[in-house]
Amino acid sequence: MKPVLEAPGAEITNGLVHAQLYLPDGENGYYRGTRFDWSGVVSTLDYKGHTYHGKWFDKYNPTTHDAIMGPVEEFGPLGFTDAKVGESFVKIGIGAITKPDEKPYSSFRPYTIANPGSWSVKKKADQVQFVHTLTDANYGYDYQKTLKLTKGKPELVITHTLKNTGTRTIETTVYNHNFFVIDQQPTGPGYAVTLPVSTLSPEGGRGMGDLLTFKDNQLIYLRDLEKKEQAYFPDLAAGKSVPYELNVSNTKTGAGVNVTGDREISKLVFWSSSTTVCPEPYINLNIAPGKSFSWQITYQYYLK
Repeated sequence: MKPVLEAPGAEITNGLVHAQLYLPDGENGYYRGTRFDWSGVVSTLDYKGHTYHGKWFDKYNPTTHDAIMGPVEEFGPLGFTDAKVGESFVKIGIGAITKPDEKPYSSFRPYTIANPGSWSVKKKADQVQFVHTLTDANYGYDYQKTLKLTKGKPELVITHTLKNTGTRTIETTVYNHNFFVIDQQPTGPGYAVTLPVSTLSPEGGRGMGDLLTFKDNQLIYLRDLEKKEQAYFPDLAAGKSVPYELNVSNTKTGAGVNVTGDREISKLVFWSSSTTVCPEPYINLNIAPGKSFSWQITYQYYLK
């Protein structure tokens, strides 16, 4: 596998699945934005000659909010509303960030990192473990995340443990953006998406009837998306909690992935461009000082 760009990284394999990961690095890291957790960036993953994650964007800058790949995660901001201009708020997996003005928080806006915390990384042949530790004025945490390929199976398991070491409760959300790029196929009728909701909600969305339609718990693309076209739905589950189960496959190449988690989905966003398909399952976090919370997501890759 060739890296997308030279940057600190690691390769892992279990003999069936091969994956390349980029590693957190404040000076030379591939991703240095202030939106997504810096750990676990999967630049490419292949199984039996098929690829499931990869580069989906044209223009690259290390601080661009979504210049990132793979099953990456974003935590909601902590303490943004309470922070005064010039003070800091926290993004888990990134650090303490300076609040520059009174404008509302935006994931798409670049911010200045005031306190990056500290990272440690342990690499083995089939896994990488990341630990991010932050101590700030009101919030502190130890965040451990491990990406491991299961022995003898085409499977990637992401485990997380977040311990609250600060004085305030960590109350937020985390979701996985799942930038699926299967065999570099264009987004369109070749993709099949199945979600754990009996009746999908189009409320507040865009692209319905033009780009795609719903049939029971499936999203069906009506045509290939053109460059700059996007489909978006803010909560296909309409506020209901649902099991963490979804499937994305490409019927042209036969490659697909089942995704399951051990926590319920609290909100189910869906976004896609012409180059990537992204179901975004959210879970809620509420962690009192001194307490820990763990969750796990499993990716099972297959060929039909």
